[in-house]
Parts: sequence; C-alpha cells; structure tokens
Amino acid sequence: MDALYLLIPIALGVMIVVVIAFIYTVKSGQYDDLEGPAHRILMDDDDPRIPSKQPESPAKAVEEGKEKNV
Repeated sequence: MDALYLLIPIALGVMIVVVIAFIYTVKSGQYDDLEGPAHRILMDDDDPRIPSKQPESPAKAVEEGKEKNV
C-alpha cells in the first residue's frame, strides 16, 4: 500500500510529460501532412534519370565542326 503513494505521483508526472510532448508535436505541425512527403519523393523532378537530348550551344557545335573538318 505504501508503494501507491510513490507510484501515483510518478504516473501523474509521466502522464503530464507525455501530454506536453503530444501538444508540442501537434503545434509544431508533425501531423499536418502525412501523405505529401511520400508523394513528393515519387515526383522529384530535380534529378532527371533519363538525360534529355538538348541541342548543344552553337559555339560548341562550331568548335566541334572545325575539329572534325581539320
């Protein structure tokens, strides 16, 4: 019975810490968009895997043409 006098305040302290941590995470926006990052990684266009064939600059084409002709 004496253990309850110790365990109840400890349990209340742990509960208060958990509630404060939960409120902090909600206010910081960790639960706002759960699907966006999962879709964003699939639609990443910053690093194209298939390089597009872009026309070279005219100056470089001329230089290569000169080298081929020589």
